[in-house]
Amino acid sequence: MLIGRAAEFAALTAALDRATAGGAGVVLVSGDAGVGKTHLVSALTGTARGRGCAVLVGQCAELGESMPYLPLTDALWTAAQAGAPEADAVRAALDARPVLGRLLPDGEGGPGAASELGQQQLFGAVLGLLGELGNDRPVLLVLEDLHWADRSTRHLLTFLSRVLQRERVCLVGTYRSDDLHRRHPLRPVVAELLRLPNVAGVEVRPFRPGETAEYLAALSRGSAALTAEVVERVHHRSEGNPFYAAELYSSGLDARDGMEALPSGLADLLLSRVERLSDGGQRVVRVAAVAGRRVDDELVRRVSGLDESAAGEALREVVSHQLLVPSGAGYTFRHALLREAVYADLLPGERTRLHSDFARLLAGLPDGTRGSAAELAHHSLAAHDLPGAFAASVRAGREADRLGAPAEAFEHYERALELWEAVPDPESAAGTDRVRLSLTAAQAAGRAGEVRRAAHRLRRLLPLADPADVSLGSMIREHLATYSLDLDELEEARVLALEAVTMLPAAPPTSDRAWALATYARTLLYTDPDGEMPGQAEKAVAEARAAAAPGAEAALLVTLGIYRESREADSGVAEVFARARDLADAAGDSPQSALRARFQYTRTKFDRGDLAGAAAAADEGIGFALDNGVGWSMYGIAIRTMRYLVHYTTGEWAEAGRIADGFPLQVVRPYEAQISAYALFIEVAQGRPVVDERLRWIAPLWNEDQLALYIGRSLAAEHALWRDDPRTALEHVASIADSVYGDGASFIRIAATGLWAHAELAARARAAGDAEAVRQAAVAADDLLRRARRAVDFTFGEQPRTWLGLEGHAWVSRAEAERRRVDGVHDVDLWRKTADLFTYGDPDGGFVYEVARSRWRLAEALAENGDREGAAAEWRSAVETAERLGAAPLLSALRDLGTRARLGTGRPSAPGPSGPLASLTGREREVLKLVAEGRNNREIAAALFISPKTASVHVSNILAKLNVTSRTQAAAVAHREGI
Repeated sequence: MLIGRAAEFAALTAALDRATAGGAGVVLVSGDAGVGKTHLVSALTGTARGRGCAVLVGQCAELGESMPYLPLTDALWTAAQAGAPEADAVRAALDARPVLGRLLPDGEGGPGAASELGQQQLFGAVLGLLGELGNDRPVLLVLEDLHWADRSTRHLLTFLSRVLQRERVCLVGTYRSDDLHRRHPLRPVVAELLRLPNVAGVEVRPFRPGETAEYLAALSRGSAALTAEVVERVHHRSEGNPFYAAELYSSGLDARDGMEALPSGLADLLLSRVERLSDGGQRVVRVAAVAGRRVDDELVRRVSGLDESAAGEALREVVSHQLLVPSGAGYTFRHALLREAVYADLLPGERTRLHSDFARLLAGLPDGTRGSAAELAHHSLAAHDLPGAFAASVRAGREADRLGAPAEAFEHYERALELWEAVPDPESAAGTDRVRLSLTAAQAAGRAGEVRRAAHRLRRLLPLADPADVSLGSMIREHLATYSLDLDELEEARVLALEAVTMLPAAPPTSDRAWALATYARTLLYTDPDGEMPGQAEKAVAEARAAAAPGAEAALLVTLGIYRESREADSGVAEVFARARDLADAAGDSPQSALRARFQYTRTKFDRGDLAGAAAAADEGIGFALDNGVGWSMYGIAIRTMRYLVHYTTGEWAEAGRIADGFPLQVVRPYEAQISAYALFIEVAQGRPVVDERLRWIAPLWNEDQLALYIGRSLAAEHALWRDDPRTALEHVASIADSVYGDGASFIRIAATGLWAHAELAARARAAGDAEAVRQAAVAADDLLRRARRAVDFTFGEQPRTWLGLEGHAWVSRAEAERRRVDGVHDVDLWRKTADLFTYGDPDGGFVYEVARSRWRLAEALAENGDREGAAAEWRSAVETAERLGAAPLLSALRDLGTRARLGTGRPSAPGPSGPLASLTGREREVLKLVAEGRNNREIAAALFISPKTASVHVSNILAKLNVTSRTQAAAVAHREGI
């Protein structure tokens, strides 16, 4: 199985195709050791044998110049052995060319005779042999490991690359690019050959994260030990090298130690490259391994202990062997595992001394030198200088905070907190107490998107804070309330926020109390048992102004804007959010508050159909988030995904796809699952194979992130419906209905999806004459529609909603139309209204994809009601959009409708299939045809690119609709009806 090598394999098979057609070609395949060159070429040789080609494969060996023409000898000897497919032809060609026969172990000249051959004579004989074999069938000649090739083999490679023209020969050579140091003899040969018109280069790159996951899944064969965390760790350490990944994974499973130690075989392989260096070169590599993946030139020279000249020569040697690669003012290891292997090979005392040397030099750098504190903390800890490591960790955390790197700041603060008990007088060294440092660490975690970790740390702080320090206690509760809101723990958030307010005196007004009031007001948006909003928020605004706390005032304005928006049809909240944004920017003390205002400003533009304004606002908001290091915070993620949704809505799917390229696929954290789920909007709509893989990664995290569950399962439901599996779709809908998204405006879209599923089930039951199943579908549909209407009528407690975004109204209309389909009624007016609402008032714009989906159903309704001309017009418009967007499932449904109603032709409208097959969908007729051919569910699934479970569902539906009890009876019906 080839994973992640489609383009490379296509280049190789193209060269083989050219050779088959009479145009010789040469392909040089390069890549690091272990990256999969041999596996790729083995797949090519298998393909060539399957096509009837003559295949000759020879390998070089690490023997220097002592065995000339070794790969040619290997290839000819192997191909000439009895049992090889091309043995007779190769033996005959060799017998006709004694000069080549002398190369073989059983040749007349013996093993040393090659050196006595005239080179041109031998080259001519090789060319003649290949040409002769090619007369009968194409020839694939593979020369592997050319980095070990002797001089004669390199000359032969150059000769064949230049003279092979019309022969039906494909020559493939492989070599390790990481072995081609600056003075390697193959380097100029490759450079020369790649300039020839018939020579192509194919670089085998490392796996991307998804490919590593697929590879490990194949290795594990379904083992439960393969988790997202394992995949992430293996990919990070192997850097996508398949051999390294396999070794790390196998070692980790056996040792169950988190894969900390390198497997001995892999370590020996990596160290063998270092052992070829001079003593000075090995010294430099050991020093560099202690320095880390990136090495500063000046530091490594000074720590190595070599004089300037010797250090320079050693560095040149190491770089020429591609163990270190120049990078800026220093070097990086070509592969992280090489650094790990060298580091692990150091003696404990040597390692400690080198870390001490680095720490001493780093401590002497001027204060504020970027990155020096983090490096100093690392080296001090490794040198067992705990006080030095502690102080440097605190400095590194603050430096990372200033640079807008909250994830790194959190790691540094965590290290300092772990060392707190082990160092003397930590408060003096840190300049703060333990509780406040823990609070700072939690805030950094929150900004980095690690909301659960932040909340967990703050909960542990609550009993540790000094009860007399009400300011600190209030601050802890206020931040914990904010994180609890982000985690949808609404009642806990309200209680904590109220405690934070009541702990502080009402007079005089203070910034701390203003922030506590702002957080409490925000919690009242969701849980307001005493009806305190908006009076509480308005009084809080006055207090914030009195306390000169513009950041808190901005947060309160956003909360009031959200409250007003839900109750006033034309509240002008965009201006409120813009004013809050400007206030927060002027305050400069809360990028999170400023980002929240930016998100709400963007969102309200989007909800009101101002898509261009939303796009501009999202771009500005993303720039702000990245500049302030809060791109992975709650609102950082929200505004990034909002930009994606704008382009998705306007039908600019290429741009949306470019944005989604930055969304992770292999997710291990809840916030990663959340942002990954957004990519499903387009992937489901286009019917892309990656949907199933993305859902596999997201599903384990659904219970940890409600938004990931909502988006992921809602689109999984649509995915199931496009696969004609409404029952699975309803399982997803039910799961969302039981979540926090089971109420409110967000549920309207889910309700519409569930009603689509019930309409499909009702149609099947109606066709099968199952009145009870029809009744059950109607009852369930009524419940969904009732919940959708309730989401429109009420929000935030028991206050009536007077504003719902344009998209929300369109989804309500679709839910109403789908409910009519449950009763078997295709309501033209409802579907026309739905299509119109999704245009947002712009006939050529709006929500482009949903307009097309609505027109699909409108065309169906018009055709059902006899308006063929109107149906054809709507159908053509929907087809054009689906084709432009690449929305394959919708396009397939439209084509099925066009065939049944004959909308795509000039012929008069005619009814669809009559008789027993009238109730079957297009996909069900495809399945029935395969059933009639005697195929089982697995074979049907393979033929139609669906899962066996889906195939089974189709077969069950077919049996019910045809009113038969077996596949044999269904096949008989198919044969009678001419399928």
